[in-house]
Amino acid sequence: MIREILTYPDKRLAIECEDIGEITDEIRELAADMVETMYDADGIGLAAPQVGANCRLIVVDVSGPETRNDLRTYVNPRFEMLEGEVETEEGCLSVPALRSKVTRAEKIRLYAKDLEGNDVCIDADGLLSICLQHEIDHLDGTLFIDRISRLKRTLYDNKVKKWLKRKK
Repeated sequence: MIREILTYPDKRLAIECEDIGEITDEIRELAADMVETMYDADGIGLAAPQVGANCRLIVVDVSGPETRNDLRTYVNPRFEMLEGEVETEEGCLSVPALRSKVTRAEKIRLYAKDLEGNDVCIDADGLLSICLQHEIDHLDGTLFIDRISRLKRTLYDNKVKKWLKRKK
């Protein structure tokens, strides 16, 4: 089922998510809905809080949006190693109409569980590393706009205020 993607300034996007204690059928269903939602929106990553769920669950597929052959689902993902530094341009399904340069770690080591409860450890660099860091930021209540310059953030906030006034 395709779910609504929350957009900034929805306050639920700024909440730190809780760990998932047990991987239940409801968690698996949420993951499946997140995958469908991400693909429908032509995204390469989606975190549970973006669809209103306060839990540490992400889905990523950096092979897209043209092909879809590298789906990864991580429960309670955490970083142990962050190495190097790289600046890339990012966008976000929850932050419409903005792309901006963000500085991230170049390489990461991620620990998580898969949907069967198996431990997962991966080393990543490139787009996968960036995407994982972006999605895990969501789990910590951080949006990529929290990592951009104050001027760019203020300009975007002003745009959002205008959009919200038009909706009323």
